[in-house]
Amino acid sequence: MLVDTHCHLDFSQFDPDRDAVIQRARDAGISYLVNVGSTLDSSNAACELAAKYAQVYAGIGVHPHEADSFNQEAEGQLRKLALKDKVVAIGETGLDYYRNLSSEAGQIHAFSQQIKLAKDLNLPLVVHSRQAEKQVVQVLKTAMPIRAVIHCFSGDETFLKECLDSGFFVSFTCNITYKKAQGLRDMVRITPLEKLMLETDAPYLSPEGFRGKRNEPMQIKLLAETVSLIKGVSIEKVADKTTKNAKEFFKLG
Repeated sequence: MLVDTHCHLDFSQFDPDRDAVIQRARDAGISYLVNVGSTLDSSNAACELAAKYAQVYAGIGVHPHEADSFNQEAEGQLRKLALKDKVVAIGETGLDYYRNLSSEAGQIHAFSQQIKLAKDLNLPLVVHSRQAEKQVVQVLKTAMPIRAVIHCFSGDETFLKECLDSGFFVSFTCNITYKKAQGLRDMVRITPLEKLMLETDAPYLSPEGFRGKRNEPMQIKLLAETVSLIKGVSIEKVADKTTKNAKEFFKLG
């Protein structure tokens, strides 16, 4: 049993064969899929997918790229969506100073408000952090205590330690398979299995050998195999620990 803790099956890349993609994941032993919203429309679509497919759950949130559009009305819509069945997290939200598609002030405001929402609703937080590690830590620490996972981890050892010391989970994607990703593999190696989760971020970040093609949740199996090699433990242990983490964090099943 494995879990894809972060994918975007609502995206248009999956329109031609969404049913088949979900079936392939099931056939590969992926028991749960957390479909994470990035806009209000995407979050609504995530809820619809969760209602349609037994193994799909929903995260609802506004991505930092869309943060300048986040206002009181958007927050109210997220609160309403959170009442739907199988909504298991707020996010993805966070800070992205790599592309800067929203202002820094807008990103911090949207991030802070969604953290407050997660705490109000007693839901965990799915955090996006790209070239904004110091600020992400500052915002999260201000809101402690909070349950959070740093998705698609891309930071250094200092950021990793800050996250782990704060009790956060860390999620890795198929980019750890890339030939030039030794730094990420080092982060996997030193992350305790008790704090590690797996994700595809599909349709993005296909593993080595599939780059240039659409990623999909069935690749979690390959990702688990890679983690087992990096950490020198059996794939059964990786599956057991990461699935337990995901089920308890998101309250799946």
